[in-house]
Amino acid sequence: MEAMLRNITNKFQKHSELIVAFITVAIVGVIIVPLPSKLLDILLVTNIGLGVSILLLSLSVKNVLQFATFPTLLLIATMFRLSLNISATRLILSEGDAGFVINAFGSFVTGSNFVVGVVIYLIIVIVQIIVVTNGASRVSEVSARFTLDAMPGKQMAIDADLNSGLIDEETSKIRRNNLQREANFYGSMDGASKFTKGDAIAGIIITVINLVGGVIIYALQGMEIMEALNRFGNLTIGSGLANLIPSLLISIASGILVTRSDDGKTFSKSVLVELFGISDVLMVTSAVLIIISLVPSFPTVPFLIVGVIVGSIGYLLKQNEKAELEAEQAREMAIKIGQVKPREVEDISSFQVEPISVEIGYGLISLVDESRDDNLVNHITSIRRQCALEMGIMVNPIRVRDNLQLEPNEYIIKIKGNKVASGALYTNKYLVIDPGSSDFKIDGIKTKEPAFGIDALWIDDSKKDEAELYGYTIVDPITVFVTHLKEEIKDNSPELLGRQEVKQLLEGIKDKYDVVIDELIPDILSLGEVQKVLQNLLRERVPIYDMVTILESLADNGKAIKDLELLTENVRHALKRTLVKSYLNMEGKLEVITIHPDLEELVASNIQKTMSGSMPVLKPNVINKLFDNLNKTLNETTLKGMEPVLLASPRIRVAFRNLISFNFPNTAVLSINEVPNDVEIEAVGMVDNI
Repeated sequence: MEAMLRNITNKFQKHSELIVAFITVAIVGVIIVPLPSKLLDILLVTNIGLGVSILLLSLSVKNVLQFATFPTLLLIATMFRLSLNISATRLILSEGDAGFVINAFGSFVTGSNFVVGVVIYLIIVIVQIIVVTNGASRVSEVSARFTLDAMPGKQMAIDADLNSGLIDEETSKIRRNNLQREANFYGSMDGASKFTKGDAIAGIIITVINLVGGVIIYALQGMEIMEALNRFGNLTIGSGLANLIPSLLISIASGILVTRSDDGKTFSKSVLVELFGISDVLMVTSAVLIIISLVPSFPTVPFLIVGVIVGSIGYLLKQNEKAELEAEQAREMAIKIGQVKPREVEDISSFQVEPISVEIGYGLISLVDESRDDNLVNHITSIRRQCALEMGIMVNPIRVRDNLQLEPNEYIIKIKGNKVASGALYTNKYLVIDPGSSDFKIDGIKTKEPAFGIDALWIDDSKKDEAELYGYTIVDPITVFVTHLKEEIKDNSPELLGRQEVKQLLEGIKDKYDVVIDELIPDILSLGEVQKVLQNLLRERVPIYDMVTILESLADNGKAIKDLELLTENVRHALKRTLVKSYLNMEGKLEVITIHPDLEELVASNIQKTMSGSMPVLKPNVINKLFDNLNKTLNETTLKGMEPVLLASPRIRVAFRNLISFNFPNTAVLSINEVPNDVEIEAVGMVDNI
């Protein structure tokens, strides 16, 4: 039996769209096609059950998004009731009967006097329209307005939580989607409440038609007027109540949904906790009721019964509070004497250092103010997106926190808990840089531009126009910080790229390129070896966004070559167009500084493998002369406005780059094999033989 029910449920879910479409069309069909009284009875009971189910669902959900289809369901339920009302009207006017359900409602409510039923019916209609439906509609309207007004602030709060590391990307997407759905729900409810009000008004009109029309029709056919009035009065009130009761239940459900607060609990749990949460309130209430019961002109028994019940509940709650307090005191005493270990506030073993974080002095707190459109949090989100587009790396959320130990205008950037950079910002000043020289003609606070170490000046806002006249580059404080942070991320990207980040990068392309991933990992290379190759590329600022080309190169060469340094060189060769394009000048030429053949031979003959990779082992005086010659050549080309790269032979490229990386970290070293054949090379200098 259970298996059969499960099978039916699965089939129902599988064909749910078809079933719902059929039901919707059938509701409209009921209006046109006459229904037998027995089928009408079943549908009326179904309508009552639907109303009860919707009411119970509204009491059981923890937030409105768990019943987000309610506005649409309200429309369907309204149409269902109207179709039943019309069908009942057809039976009443044509046959003078409308089935057992309507007769039962009419007889039970009106008794022997249908006027009583009319009064009750009108009272229920007034309560539904004026009290419940109007109130729910107004609350929906206000909630929709406030939800829409609060959306920008809530979205910024989500971005702040994302950047601070409190939530991940997936959670932020879910929260944004829920925020949009909540606004749509209240907006829909604002209009859907009108359905219920219109349904009640239509019910009144149909009821009047049933009563007047039935009496006239059957009076003309020879029935006594009083007999017709009594008979059709009962049927009319029965029909109206049979449809009005479910409508009232759904109106109450809509009121409950739009008036409840989102506290993560069902209404039942919330109201019990809040209403019976304070024992003293209940006991005072009990005392008031008992005192009223003693007043001579008031009925003693009802007040006394309710007062005793409320007092008993308050007494039991009081005893429970005492028991919990005694248990807590006993635990504290046990902790003092060493019988019980204290609860740990935080599991230290689960603590992990943040990959990247920023600490700011109290003078810079205004930069993270969420009311500002250009606040620091929004810019950090933009930085993470830019790093993904430019370098192909996934930067973890960056947490920004204040540090009272710092100077007011100071900030520091940390990688895995260690300080890697620092700087100072003035929120009420601008940083100016002279593109030509560092001889500024205006007054200000002398400093260094933190990202590139260029001489700069902090000036007041009043001197901004003067700085523009001199042709200085003017930068606002947030842009100074953002540029610095972005450069630090790029410089430390190899350290930020762990195995978990590599796995996420691979999962991002696995749907389209699963073949190359399955071939490469783990049969040819392990995930850790792929990580090392990617780190080698990032160490020289080679973008890794073309992950497919990288993986295919590793798959092609990984079986024959196990040296990760050599594998990296093969990947660089596969990425040569990506690698070279950032170094081309405005004319599309590659400006290079070549290395004298004798110097290349000297370096090649002294290469040794070390823990840090290939390195030429040369005498200190030889290295000093090499650095002097290289520095001189770079300075000469820089004065000409050039940014050349070093061009070396493939056999010494890695070793030469490792040799100069500490003294010349921003100087790129390419091999001749890494330059595409269609790229024109222009030699602008040479590192002479030493």
